[in-house]
Amino acid sequence: MKRTATANWKGTGKEGGGKVTTQSGVIKNKKYDFRSRFEDGTYTNPEELIAAAHACCYSMKLSFVLGAAGFTPSRIETKCTLTLENGAITGSHLVVRAKVPKLKVKDFPQYAEEAKANCPVSKALGAISISMDAQQVKSFKALEESGT
Repeated sequence: MKRTATANWKGTGKEGGGKVTTQSGVIKNKKYDFRSRFEDGTYTNPEELIAAAHACCYSMKLSFVLGAAGFTPSRIETKCTLTLENGAITGSHLVVRAKVPKLKVKDFPQYAEEAKANCPVSKALGAISISMDAQQVKSFKALEESGT
């Protein structure tokens, strides 16, 4: 299986701009530029897209890991914060909240760590530090609402 995305860029690195489109069309001609990557711009940027990919991939992998152990999560929410320092991606931090009926809280961390180690995006980012704060919860409060 192969997936594609196409990016185009016009102009200099600092004053120019580009657009990105994914194979599925979910992202279509979305703008990106220097300001959105390194300052306070409002467009997307490569690091934001990698963070989105890591959050999506991790959530899905955790669901597979839990399913293989006989548990069906009612909800998994993952927020990924990617760190860019001196022109290099240096870290990815996952904040994970999962509601998993019938799973003992003490057993959750092993499944969370297994998913982190084996998520394809985690593997692709293997050269950087990946940290995580993963918790099983009884009731759900979205990560955006909790300020995490």
